[in-house]
Amino acid sequence: MATESQIQMEPGWMSHLAEEFQKPYMRDLEEFLRREISSQKMIYPRDYDYFNAFNSTPFDSVKIVMLGQDPYHGPNQAHGLCFSVPHGVGCPPSLNNIFKELRSDLGLSSEDFRHGNLKAWANQGVLLLNSVLTVEAGLAGSHQGKGWETFTDRAIAELNEKKEHVVFLLWGAYAQKKGAVIDGSRHLVLKAPHPSPLSAHRGFLGCRHFSMANAYLVEYGREPVDWRIR
Repeated sequence: MATESQIQMEPGWMSHLAEEFQKPYMRDLEEFLRREISSQKMIYPRDYDYFNAFNSTPFDSVKIVMLGQDPYHGPNQAHGLCFSVPHGVGCPPSLNNIFKELRSDLGLSSEDFRHGNLKAWANQGVLLLNSVLTVEAGLAGSHQGKGWETFTDRAIAELNEKKEHVVFLLWGAYAQKKGAVIDGSRHLVLKAPHPSPLSAHRGFLGCRHFSMANAYLVEYGREPVDWRIR
């Protein structure tokens, strides 16, 4: 990770999070990542995509937050947006279940989801935020407890405190615990099991969160999200 002066982050987000880069935990995280990289370990995503979620969805544009855990740890999958993969990379099982629920909820077809790059959602105000922003190749959860959680907790707190009528999609126990601070009287908090094949059948499939989110946005005078991925 670069120094604060070199970090490329959307100005709105930086105005809310700049102080975090000066704190000891963030300095420790930077040193950890430097050691990992210098020891020739492969880290996902690439450093220029660490803050892709923030850069793709400016603070002032956020209307939905989709909260993931940590990046995909397979080759070429992670690019800084939770659940998303770059063009040309096959959709992981959890993303396939998300698309399955979208088709059922909104009456869409398979032709409406032609790839797994979710940047179109991010561009419409859907913050695709992982709790942990890096991972070692092939080792799920390998960068948990290194400081990223504190940073993304601050980002969520800023949204909770400074904005109104944001939809938070909390899928799975991990996301629901992280989102416990969200004020449900000012925001819409939607909870369901994780879309993983291990748990999707327990209530993610059939949750109808996408239509509920759009109805809430319309209720408060905001544009609904076009969830199709063309």
